[in-house]
Amino acid sequence: MTYRNYRILLRKEPEGGFTVTVPTLPGCITFGETIDDAIDMAKEAIELYIEHLLEKGEEVPTDGGLLEYTITIDAYA
Repeated sequence: MTYRNYRILLRKEPEGGFTVTVPTLPGCITFGETIDDAIDMAKEAIELYIEHLLEKGEEVPTDGGLLEYTITIDAYA
């Protein structure tokens, strides 16, 4: 079995729940009512996304070599 790691981003929605995006997999977006639900939904979405890529014979992107930074800027609004 091959293991892959993917970074996910969870955004709390004003109407409730969390939207999840997977930056390395463009268009891989899902939603969950709770954080745990959102993470479970993300795992399923990633698995389906990868399955689709493999069926099409496409390369599966990974987060390998990814560098992540958070920057702070002065906001003028």
